[in-house]
Amino acid sequence: MRDISLHVLDIVMNSIKANATLIEITIIETTSKVSVTIKDNGQGMSEDYVKHVLDPFLTSRTTRKVGLGIPLLYQNVKKTAGEFTIESKLNQGTLVKAVFNKNHIDCIPLGDMEATIITLITLEPKVDFIYRFKTCNEEFVLNTLEMK
Repeated sequence: MRDISLHVLDIVMNSIKANATLIEITIIETTSKVSVTIKDNGQGMSEDYVKHVLDPFLTSRTTRKVGLGIPLLYQNVKKTAGEFTIESKLNQGTLVKAVFNKNHIDCIPLGDMEATIITLITLEPKVDFIYRFKTCNEEFVLNTLEMK
């Protein structure tokens, strides 16, 4: 994917397919790193499934035999010598965290997070979103629970 916002869109769509009703997206941008955390209350994954989630030939889809979202995110994080973690519990949800080193030549841009968040809220009005964007100097929070 050409930017981080498209990775966020892909991972959040996985959360929605996993019947999440609350999805928290946190972006923390410093001078040297971009940290992306996506947490949901969806159906979660088994321990065994999580162990193999980086395999592009593992997917829960029935329409195709590959699932590239998480493996591509992992690949882009590792290109920057960044950090990637995924935690999940059945019937409790999933947490995906990716930390990109901004100063690395292979770091992709953040992209249009505003358009990504607007798209998600518009397409999935029944899902609640908490979006946090933090920099060294400021913080922005959008909470659809408060808007309703």
